[in-house]
Amino acid sequence: MSAPPARPARSGGSSAIGWVLTIGLNVVAPILTYNTLTQDHGWSEFSALLLSGAWPVLDTAVMAAWRRKIDEFAMVTLVFLVITAVVSLVGPHTARALLVKDSAVTGLFGLLCLGTLLAPRPLMFYFGRKFATDGTPGSTAWWNGMWQYEGFRSTMRTMTLVWGVAYVAEALVRVALAYVLSTRTMVTLSPVMIYSVLGVLGVWTAWFGKRRAAEGARRQAEAEAEAAAASGAATA
Repeated sequence: MSAPPARPARSGGSSAIGWVLTIGLNVVAPILTYNTLTQDHGWSEFSALLLSGAWPVLDTAVMAAWRRKIDEFAMVTLVFLVITAVVSLVGPHTARALLVKDSAVTGLFGLLCLGTLLAPRPLMFYFGRKFATDGTPGSTAWWNGMWQYEGFRSTMRTMTLVWGVAYVAEALVRVALAYVLSTRTMVTLSPVMIYSVLGVLGVWTAWFGKRRAAEGARRQAEAEAEAAAASGAATA
C-alpha cells in the first residue's frame, strides 16, 4: 500500500481565533455571568447557573456560522447542549443539583466515546477532523482518506478509549466535589476542571499522534528498503 499523503497546509490564524472564542464563551463568559447575576443583581444560584449555560450555545452558533456548515462535531455539541438543557429543567431545582447534572453530562460524553468504539468510526475520528483540518474540501478529503491505513484506525480508537475513560473519571470527581464544596467555588472550578482535562488530553493526543506517525513513517521506510533490497537481489 502506498504511503499516507502529506497533510495539506492550513491557516494557523483561524485555529487561534477559534480557540480564543471557545475558551472565552465556554469558560470566561459563564463565570463572569454567574458572578455578576448573583452578586450585583440578586439572582438565585440556580437561575444564574442556568443563564450562564447560554454561552456555550452561542459558541456553537458562532462556529456553525463561521464554518457555514454543521459537521458531525457540531451535531454532537448541539445534542449535548439539548440534553443539558432538558436535564437541567427536570428534577430538583437547586444549584447543587444543576452542578451534578452538568457533571453527569460530561460523564455521558465519556460514555459516548466508549460507545463509539463499536461504531464504524470512533468519535475521535470526527473530533480529529475538526481540529486537524481547516474545514476545506481538500483537507477534509485528506483526513477521510487516512482511514484506509490500519495504523491510523488504531490511533483513532486508542485516542477515543483514553478520552472516554478520562471524562468518565472527571465527571465522577466533579460530582463528588459538588457535595463538598460551595456553589461559588464549583462555578469557577468546574469549567477549569473540564478544560484542564481537555488541555492534558490535547497535549497527550498531540504527542501520541506524532509518535504513531513517526512509527508509521519508520515502518514505511523499512518496508521500502526491504522491497528495494529484494528487487536488487532478484535482478542480480
